[in-house]
Amino acid sequence: MTTSPALGSTLRTALPNGLDTVVVAAPGAPLAEIRLVLPYARTEPALAAVQELLAAGLGTATVSRDRRAVADRAADLGAEFSTVVTAEQLVLSASVLAEGLPGALELLADLLLRPAYDHLPPPGSGPAPRTNPGPRTRLRRAQLRHAFGGPHPLVDDDHATGTADVDLLAFHRRAVVPAGAVLLILGGDDPDRVLASVREELADWTGGPSGLTLPPFPRREPTPGRLALHDPSADQAFLLTAGPAVPVPDPGHTALHLAQTVLGGHATSRLTRRLRERHGLAYAVDARIRQNGAGCWLEIDCVGAPGTGDRLAEEVTACMAELARTGPTPEETHRVRRYAAGFTRFALATRAEEASALAGFAASGMDLDWLTRYPDAIADTTDRHIAEAAAHFLDPARTLVATLDRTPTGTRP
Repeated sequence: MTTSPALGSTLRTALPNGLDTVVVAAPGAPLAEIRLVLPYARTEPALAAVQELLAAGLGTATVSRDRRAVADRAADLGAEFSTVVTAEQLVLSASVLAEGLPGALELLADLLLRPAYDHLPPPGSGPAPRTNPGPRTRLRRAQLRHAFGGPHPLVDDDHATGTADVDLLAFHRRAVVPAGAVLLILGGDDPDRVLASVREELADWTGGPSGLTLPPFPRREPTPGRLALHDPSADQAFLLTAGPAVPVPDPGHTALHLAQTVLGGHATSRLTRRLRERHGLAYAVDARIRQNGAGCWLEIDCVGAPGTGDRLAEEVTACMAELARTGPTPEETHRVRRYAAGFTRFALATRAEEASALAGFAASGMDLDWLTRYPDAIADTTDRHIAEAAAHFLDPARTLVATLDRTPTGTRP
């Protein structure tokens, strides 16, 4: 057992079935939180329909409990189950009254070991999937394909070509398995007792790994340049960039994060002031470091009126070049330090948010107390470090700038 002033008593162990299990005590808390994180990337296009149906049906029925019985049992425990699917994971979440945690673990085991999907339509029997992605999705795939190469699940034009001859129960036995998964429980006074309940309830859960992990991009560093797409049906102009970045928790990440926040990570950032307040070009402006199993990149995301795509690209490039050349001002670095430190507290403001963050850290192989220690990392990062990160990573010559607009490149509305 380890103890962190911020996290309290924490147990982390791998069960005999391969399940990475984390239990964080929350003495006196009225609610307990459960997060089960499963690898769930769309690595096989023919499985797309099966994956969508399983994600919708997981946690709703078992062999001995139909949908109503599962809902009634959850209500009796003061629990609520839900699922969320990301580009690489399926997360089954539960919030439950503290005294209902043992019962919630029993219900979880029933859902994992004895699922029922006969209340769902067979894969491929519903409406045909949309074959033409929207403008934003087209730009996202083109951006990542140009920057990092392909083939890759995140850049493929169509995930739903064909349907694998696999029923939901068979796919459940492949995908919903302990090896490669993370189970985090936040709640209870005694982590040893909670862990013992997990061992008892999930002893018969076996299998994996599923192989549904997001592979790395063909290229680690993005290919820079200018990419302009034209779509007459687009009712907005979209801009996405892909630049080099430093992943969490590698050295240098904090300095880049603060430089990126100066650029476009908060309400008074340079991009917001330039694109929205000065020129009125963009409805939405954001900059962030994106990271998953495929790779890590610095991304600027802007949305403006149709016909503004080229101008957005020009202004974003100029803003990046200026910040890379001169670095942030002392006032800007002071502001983003306070913003970033405050955001870490906000991210852990509720038990539900804390549980989701900790489960994400565990699934990514990070230290569980990374976020609580982040204010110390901010304090250790000097203004010079931030300026150096801006000069190195915000140079537009190292960045792909991609736009999608209604009007062809080189024309004006």
